[in-house]
Amino acid sequence: MYTTTIKFNIPKILEYILNDLQELGARPILVGGCVRDYFLNIPVKDYDVEIFGIDCFDTIENSLKKFGSVKLVGKSFGVLTLRVDNYDFDFALPRREKKVGNSHQDFEIITNANLSFKEAAMRRDFTINAIGYDFFNKEFLDPFDGLSDLKARVIKHIDDNTFIEDSLRVYRAVGFASRFNFKLEEKTKDLCKQIVLEDELKYLPKERVFEEFKKLFLKSIKPSIGFELIYELGILKYFPELKALIGCIQDKEYHPEGDVWIHTMMCLDELARIIKEEKIDDEYKKLYLFYSVLCHDLGKPFCTQEINGKITSHKHEVLGIEPTISFLSKLTNEKKFIDIVCSLVKSHLAPFQLYLAESSLKAIKRLSLKVNIEDLCLVCLADCLGRDIPDKDKCYAATIWLLEKAKELEIHNEPIKALVQGRDLIALGFNPSQKFKEILDFAFDLQLDEHLGKENIIKEILKKY
Repeated sequence: MYTTTIKFNIPKILEYILNDLQELGARPILVGGCVRDYFLNIPVKDYDVEIFGIDCFDTIENSLKKFGSVKLVGKSFGVLTLRVDNYDFDFALPRREKKVGNSHQDFEIITNANLSFKEAAMRRDFTINAIGYDFFNKEFLDPFDGLSDLKARVIKHIDDNTFIEDSLRVYRAVGFASRFNFKLEEKTKDLCKQIVLEDELKYLPKERVFEEFKKLFLKSIKPSIGFELIYELGILKYFPELKALIGCIQDKEYHPEGDVWIHTMMCLDELARIIKEEKIDDEYKKLYLFYSVLCHDLGKPFCTQEINGKITSHKHEVLGIEPTISFLSKLTNEKKFIDIVCSLVKSHLAPFQLYLAESSLKAIKRLSLKVNIEDLCLVCLADCLGRDIPDKDKCYAATIWLLEKAKELEIHNEPIKALVQGRDLIALGFNPSQKFKEILDFAFDLQLDEHLGKENIIKEILKKY
């Protein structure tokens, strides 16, 4: 086994934990992503530790309890989790895995504390994830030459037979290639294509696929790398809504870059840049913004046509709602998330439409009832910048104009609130009835369209009702 001696700095609390485990006769080895990311200069918050030399699970659990609340992932998997000082630690017994069914969870797990590090690492997916660090001997363990693959910036599988047993590894390969801008080794790429061709991905639960997409979006500088690989590996057969973008033509005046797929890929990369520039930290927000940009033109294949030499996609934003719901439903059951993405897809042209029409404040107020204007401006900006047009400065003009107007009205991040509520009508002497809705709608229209304050709206209500 190839080893190399380098000092690997770890949190002090983890040192205490490892020392305690060693005193029990264990040989704890840091493994997986924390070791890989150390060499990639990526900050590490999650640490995986494989515990060799001791097979009493309860003894390990009692040791860890000294440092915080321990959660059991499953005795069959032999994994314990511990969160301390904003760090997440996973502790596992060395194990072998054998596929016994079609499901991603259909594996026979055999833990064995006496396995060698190389034997235990055989179950892992890629060589770059099979590097270990022996804290007490201060050396890295690299049985499959993962350090060389890190230097070569290549994703290479460990074993043909074990690799194809877990179809999620296809998405993991895509994610790592995208996140690190690595290439897939040719044989690994062929095995991924084989897994897709044999339709193994259909057995994956949507939650696991969503999680891999999430990591691709949130950890990639250029998410397009991952999606181009999804295209190359044939995975788009599971997502016909995205596949339809390939070859869907666009007018060269507005989209000289090519078809809708190319445009969408450019938009994703622009959004990644914008999010970094704007220092947006909210993961949920970033995720629905990425999906909104990915889906924003899903309606184009349904309406694109050539008229008098011009290619148009009239009403594509509205026609995009159905394929957006269809696509997202393959990945999540969260209705709120899908609704947010749909609102952004449906309104993604609005900033330019309102700006070019020099629309009134009334239109902006009504827009705030349909969509978060600040989010919409980010999606619109990515859409505009994600193309090969020469005059990209105009992209900022529309979004800055709309955002400034919305901020003046204090509706850039929330819908406009009705000044007159049901309790106001009761205070005026009205008895609750079916008429309330009509009166409140009348009041709200005056607020939106006539820009009346609450006092004047009440006067108008009393005049009419």
